[in-house]
Amino acid sequence: MSLLAERALIILHDWVQSESLRKHCYAVADSMRHFARLRDADADLWEAVGLLHDMDYERHPNLERSPTEGHPFVAATWLRAQGWSEEACRAVVSHADYAGVARVSSLEQTLYAVDELSGFVTAVARVRPGRSIHEVDVTAVKKKIKDKAFARAVNREDIVRGAAELGRPLDEMIAEVIAALKSDAERLGLAGVAN
Repeated sequence: MSLLAERALIILHDWVQSESLRKHCYAVADSMRHFARLRDADADLWEAVGLLHDMDYERHPNLERSPTEGHPFVAATWLRAQGWSEEACRAVVSHADYAGVARVSSLEQTLYAVDELSGFVTAVARVRPGRSIHEVDVTAVKKKIKDKAFARAVNREDIVRGAAELGRPLDEMIAEVIAALKSDAERLGLAGVAN
């Protein structure tokens, strides 16, 4: 883990006590790092943004979807005050549709594309017989996307929109997120269970 990502991990652990929310942020960070490497972008920055994107959700969930207060605005304001770049702060805000911030950079578009998808792929892994990411493939994920009763909280439209904004086929996005999560299966709790 690089310096910026290490700093982000400390912040995440300070702000977030929920193990499931931490694991979601790890998964998004894994996907961000993976896509940064594919694009020859700053993997350290992208991973850090993935770790921080929901840092304020536990304390300030913003369930009413205010366009100015709560999650993710609290995080961005705090990060700015701590000297984080405007690029990172803007990406954190842009991942929430209700923030009204157009996603223009690859960093912003990728964060949006992998946020819901990383969570969904994780959910698919958890219902596999061995509870392992190594048992998940594109077909399994697409089958679960069609099952509206599965992981109801995940917005399928966001998953499709995210791939479209990046100009990548959904199947490719799913495959790359699976690959990213496989690289960190142990920390994510997706390495599988012993029979």
